[in-house]
Amino acid sequence: MDVAVPGPSARLPGVSMAGFRQRVSTPVEITMIPHPSVTIIVDVSETGDIVHDTDGRRRRGSFAAGLLPGRLDTGGSSGECLQLRLSPVVAATVLDSSPDLTGTVAPLRDVWGPDTEQLEERLRAATSWNDRFAIAADLLRHRLDTRPPVDPEVAHIWRRTVTSRGRLRVDRMAAEVGWSRKRLWSRSRSQLGITPKRAAQLARFDHAAHLLAAGHSPATVAARSGYVDQPHLHREVKAVTGSTPTAVSSAPWLAIDDVAWPTYPRT
Repeated sequence: MDVAVPGPSARLPGVSMAGFRQRVSTPVEITMIPHPSVTIIVDVSETGDIVHDTDGRRRRGSFAAGLLPGRLDTGGSSGECLQLRLSPVVAATVLDSSPDLTGTVAPLRDVWGPDTEQLEERLRAATSWNDRFAIAADLLRHRLDTRPPVDPEVAHIWRRTVTSRGRLRVDRMAAEVGWSRKRLWSRSRSQLGITPKRAAQLARFDHAAHLLAAGHSPATVAARSGYVDQPHLHREVKAVTGSTPTAVSSAPWLAIDDVAWPTYPRT
């Protein structure tokens, strides 16, 4: 698999991008490991080789995945896609639909809106990954500049959750912005589509998953990621992925993370 990453000029706060090109003789199935962002997969291949599961139905084409596991297949002899990782703060602004993408996979048109085909056509017509990154960045920047953002308090809480690796108590974060716990919970759920507790769980898991992929033992990962003990880590990984820490440590999606997302904030 060939991986392309954007230069500094195409980078936006809360947005990570990578381009993937794969040439295979048989379909390849990749299980996407959850991480604290909304994933957009734009199929830029001429033959439409990207296949995804939506509500148990296999469909072709570009799609958006929430904050829980999804499955991505690349079929045929080749496939190209542009992947965007949007923080929920950015996703709530740039997507047309409700930001409640937690645990869902939807066709891109359902969340990007009627401009989806134009977006795909422009990206396919581009002659290089750098051009594709620039096009995507310009479109995202335009939406960020022309649409109302989430509450600054909600954005602050999200940043604190990610940078603390999910280890700050909700009461403490609510006090930092002068909100009650109930108000924080309500605003986060309505604007980001995720509760503070769930956000903390995903941030903590994301840190643990990358430690596992780096070869650390489950006991070490549990201690460094804020879990009570190794059984607690095992239960959490099982709840989030339906798998075990050992299986997560060898997930193919994680194996290319450091290549595809060199600037992605490691929570």
